[in-house]
Amino acid sequence: MGGQPVQPVAGSVRRSVKIVWYSSPGRHADNPRALHRRLLARGDVDAEHVWIAGLEHAGTFPAGTTTVGRDTPEAVAALEAADLVVADNHLPRWRKGPGTTHLQTWHGTPMKRIHRDARSADPAGEEVLRILDEDVARWDLLLAPSEAAGALLRSAFRYAGRVPVTGYPRNDGLRAPDAAVRREEVRAALGVPEERTAVLYMPTWRDDDRDGDGPDFRLALDLERFRARLGADHVLLLRLHHFVAGALPPLDGTGVLDVSQHPDVADLYLAADVLVTDYSSALFDFAITGKPVVGFAYDLEHYRDDVRGFYVDPETSFPGPLVRESEEVFDALDDLEGLRIAFKERYAEFQERFCGGDDGAAADRVLDLVLDGEFRPAARR
Repeated sequence: MGGQPVQPVAGSVRRSVKIVWYSSPGRHADNPRALHRRLLARGDVDAEHVWIAGLEHAGTFPAGTTTVGRDTPEAVAALEAADLVVADNHLPRWRKGPGTTHLQTWHGTPMKRIHRDARSADPAGEEVLRILDEDVARWDLLLAPSEAAGALLRSAFRYAGRVPVTGYPRNDGLRAPDAAVRREEVRAALGVPEERTAVLYMPTWRDDDRDGDGPDFRLALDLERFRARLGADHVLLLRLHHFVAGALPPLDGTGVLDVSQHPDVADLYLAADVLVTDYSSALFDFAITGKPVVGFAYDLEHYRDDVRGFYVDPETSFPGPLVRESEEVFDALDDLEGLRIAFKERYAEFQERFCGGDDGAAADRVLDLVLDGEFRPAARR
C-alpha cells in the first residue's frame, strides 16, 4: 500500500470499538504503542482500549491505561471480547470470534531466519511451532515495511493471508518534521552533549546463550577499550534485546549508558550518530535515517551455520563495514565520514530494497486499513 493516507471526516465519531493491544513480552512499546498513540491523537474513533501487560512491565504503562496480566484468564477474556486485536508477536491461546479482526504488525525485518525457516529447531520442539502456527492462523493481515520484508515474513510463517506494505508505525517519527527537535530532547534527557558522538550498540540475542547448552550471555564488545580509545568524545548507548536485558550487572559508567529499558527505540535512533549491530532487525529501521552503521559479526560462521542462518547475507548486503574484533569496531567509529563515502552506493541500495515503505505516514495508513477499509472490525460494519 502506498500513497497518502485517507483523512478522516472532521468531527466524525463512530460506535465504540473494543481494541486489545499487545507488545511482546507485555510492554507498552513498538508498533502497537505507535498505533495506539496515533489513534488517540486522531480522535476519530470511540474505542475501549485494553493492554496485555507482563508482570515485570506493569508499572511502565501510562497512568490511566487499562491492563490485564499476560497469560491470565483476564487476558484471554479480553481477546475473545475484542473487535480488534493488535499485536507485534505471538499471543497466548484464545478463541477468535467471527467478529474479531487480528492485526499482526510483527516487530522487524528479519535478517536472521525465524520460525519454520530457522536453521536450528526450537529447544521445546515441534509442539511449540505447532502452537505458534495456531496463532498465525488467527491473523487477518500481517504488516510489512517493504516488499522484500513481506516476502521473508510470508515464507517464515507459511502465511497465505494479506501482507500489505504499509511501513512500520513505530518508524514514523524518524520521518517527522520535528525529528531534529526530538533528537535534541532525547539527547538532553539522556545527558548526551551535542558535541559527543552517540554510538548505539544493539546486538541481537543468541539462541544458544538464552535457551541452549551454550555459555551464559556475555557482551562481546570490550567496553573498557571503548572508554580508553573513544571515551573522551563518544558515548555508548547500549540497547540489549529484551530476552537478555537483565542478564548482565549494571553497566552504566563513564561513557556508557544502558538504554535497554527505554520505551521508544525510535527515539534512540534519532539520538544516535551511528549504529553498531550484528544480525538485528534494528539495522533495517536505523537505515531510514541514513546515518552510518557498523556490523560487529564476531560469530558470523557459528550463527550462520549452527544457530539460525540468514535471509539477508551480511557479507554481501550489510551497508557498512563488517568486522570481527572490538578494535576494528573502534577503528570504524573513529572515521564516520570515511564510512559514509566508502559505503554510499551499498547503503543506497539497502535503503531502496528495505526502507521504501517507511515514509512517515504508516500509522495513519494502517489505521485507515483496519478501521475504514476491508479489514474493519465486524462490530463497525
